[in-house]
Amino acid sequence: MAKKVTGILAPICTPFVDQEVSIAHLQENVRTYKNSPLAGYFVLGSNGENKSMTEKEKLAVLETVVSERDSRQLVLAGAGYESTRQTIAFSKKAAELGADFVSIITPSYFKKRLTDEVMVRYYSDVADALSIPVFVYNAPGFTGMTVSPGVIEKLSQHPNIAGMKDTSPANMSAYLSVAAENFDILSGTVSTLFHAMVLGAKGGVVSLANAFPAPCCKLYEKFMAGDLDGARRLHFKLFRLNRAVSGSYGVAGVKYAMQLGGFYGGDPRLPLLPIPEEGKESIEKALKTAGIL
Repeated sequence: MAKKVTGILAPICTPFVDQEVSIAHLQENVRTYKNSPLAGYFVLGSNGENKSMTEKEKLAVLETVVSERDSRQLVLAGAGYESTRQTIAFSKKAAELGADFVSIITPSYFKKRLTDEVMVRYYSDVADALSIPVFVYNAPGFTGMTVSPGVIEKLSQHPNIAGMKDTSPANMSAYLSVAAENFDILSGTVSTLFHAMVLGAKGGVVSLANAFPAPCCKLYEKFMAGDLDGARRLHFKLFRLNRAVSGSYGVAGVKYAMQLGGFYGGDPRLPLLPIPEEGKESIEKALKTAGIL
């Protein structure tokens, strides 16, 4: 039976000490996460600073998360490159290390030529070449590329394309309306998680879960239990908090929130700068307002 991706996954951050990847801190973080309700991890995504790491570092991070996770937790590995060839090569390495899925962000450098036909061919070629399923990663805020509903309609019928992580601002309804029944769509932020689930999304990959996995999972649990009013109230609390953390300060904000949540965050890798003092104060205030700190 094919694995299904439901619930809340953390787009796990990569810890750095003096700009070097710290496997020891990563192990500590995952050993704490494994006792949380998290359904799994999205490794080597934007919060993981994928684009700032070498392939050797990426594989070391992925291997660590796979080996330290709880057996019930899934791992989606960020494996997208600009070329089909590179994406397939790295995805095969991710599969060998034990990733359950690969998450493939849209190529974007030649965006003027990346038509719907090209996108369908790209994802289909990658999926055809792999032994583990593919997730489409739609992140127009990073790539300037938005996957069209027509592309998702076609890709959702591919037997080895299992779903999609969507961080576009307003396309969830269009994607869900055309996707095949067994195609799992996940919200890419806690800010849209509640209404995405109302429309039919299966959960979310949410950066706030790096710092506070329990309340993010509680929102999902309340929704699944039919407590829509409780889920709605928690949505607004987490929406405001997320806006103060990643919405205002990006990866640096998420890493500082992790520190406040009892995890190792540390500084992002240059050229990203550490969070300024006023940012720390703003996040601490938001956490107190939300009743989390």
